[in-house]
Amino acid sequence: MIKATQPLTAAPISGPLRDTRGLSAALVAHFAEHVARCGTLPGDALRGEVTAVTRTCLELAAGVLEGRDVSAKVERLQRAGADWAREGIPIGTIHRAVHDGFAVGFDLIVDATGPEDYARLAVTARRLFEVLAIVDSAFAVSYVREHRAVVAEHHTAVHTVASALLAGHPASTMSRAGGIEIDESYYVLALSIPSHPGEDDPRVDGEVVARRKLRRVQSELARSGRGRALSLLSADGGTVLLPAAEVTPAELGDLVDGLSTAAQVPVTATVIHTETHRIPEAAEQAHELLDMVHRLECAPGLHRFDDLAMEYQLTRPGPAREYLGTLLDPLDAYPELLETLRRHIGNDLSRRHTARVLGVHTNTVDNRLKRIGQLTGFDPAQPSGLWYLRSALVARSYRKSERVRIGRPDTMVASSAAK
Repeated sequence: MIKATQPLTAAPISGPLRDTRGLSAALVAHFAEHVARCGTLPGDALRGEVTAVTRTCLELAAGVLEGRDVSAKVERLQRAGADWAREGIPIGTIHRAVHDGFAVGFDLIVDATGPEDYARLAVTARRLFEVLAIVDSAFAVSYVREHRAVVAEHHTAVHTVASALLAGHPASTMSRAGGIEIDESYYVLALSIPSHPGEDDPRVDGEVVARRKLRRVQSELARSGRGRALSLLSADGGTVLLPAAEVTPAELGDLVDGLSTAAQVPVTATVIHTETHRIPEAAEQAHELLDMVHRLECAPGLHRFDDLAMEYQLTRPGPAREYLGTLLDPLDAYPELLETLRRHIGNDLSRRHTARVLGVHTNTVDNRLKRIGQLTGFDPAQPSGLWYLRSALVARSYRKSERVRIGRPDTMVASSAAK
C-alpha cells in the first residue's frame, strides 16, 4: 500500500488540485498544444484516455498530499503506460507531459498561498516530489515491462525463423506470424567471438561477463543490420543471416568491426552470399571457412570466400592434400621454424610484424625463412615456393584432425544433425 505520512508541523496544501475535471481538461489542452503537437497522441479515443489518466494523476497527487492510499491509482497508471507503450508513444513524451502537469499544478498551489502559508508550502513541495517520483516510476515500470515482452516475442520469432532457414525448412508461415520478411538472398556470416578478459577474472562472475558481451553484440547487430538481421548466437559466436538488400558488400567489414567494438574483443568472421534456399549449405561452408581461418591463425576481422577460395579447396580430402601435408615434415624437429612460417604467412609476409609477435629481431626472421627454404626445398622468398609452403600449411592443419565448427551454437548443430 502506498500512503504518505502527514508531518506533525504543517498540513500540505491540496485544495487547488481538487477540481480534477476542470484542471484535467486544461492540462490535456496544454499537452495537445505544447507536448504532442505532431500527432503523437493518436485519435479522439486516446485523447479521452489521456484525460482520464490526467485526472488519475491529479487524484493521486491529492491523495498523497492528504495521506490516503493511492495503490489503485498507481496500478491504473501502469495499465495506461503499457497501452501507450504498445501504441508506440515515446516514453519521453509521457515524462514531458507529467512534468508539465506538475509545473502547472504547483503554480496553482503557489498562487493560492500567502506569506503566512510558507511552512505548509514547503511541506507541499517536498510531498509533490514524492508524487512525481511515484508517477514517473509507474510509467517507467510499465514501459520497461512492455518493451521486454516485445523484445522476447521478437527474439523468439527471429530464433524460430533463423533455425528454420538454417535447417532448410520452409519459413514463410513462421515469418508471417512473427512479422519477419524473408528475402531472396542473404549474406551468411559465421562468427567467432573470443572470451572477454573479464570472463577469466576470478574476482567477477565470468558467466555474467559473457552474457553482457553477447547482449552488446546482439544490440549492435540489431543496429547495423537495420533490425532485419537473423541470428543464432552464443557468447562464443554463431551464425548471422543478413538480407542482401539491406547491406552492401563494402559495409560488411564495417559491420564486423562494429561487432568487435561492441564485444570489446576482436571478432573473426567469414561470409558467403547465397540464395535463400541454399542457406544450409552456405552456413556449413562459412563455418568450414572460419575453421580454416583459425587454423591458419589469420588476423581477426572479415574474411571473404573469394579471397580464400584456393585455401578452402586445399582442405578437401584427396591425394593432393595428403601430398601437400607432408611437405613441412622436415620442420617437425624445428618447431620455431614452423611457428615462424605460420606467423609470417598469417601476417601477410610482414617481417617486422612477425618479428614483433615472436619477440625476435627481423634478421632472425630472415635467417629462419632461409633455413625453411633449405630444409623443405621451397624458398619462401619466391612466389612459387611461398605458394607451396602456404598450401602445405593449410593441408597440414587438416592432416591429423577433424574440422571443428567454430562459433556454431548447439541448436544449429542439432538442426544439422537432424537433417
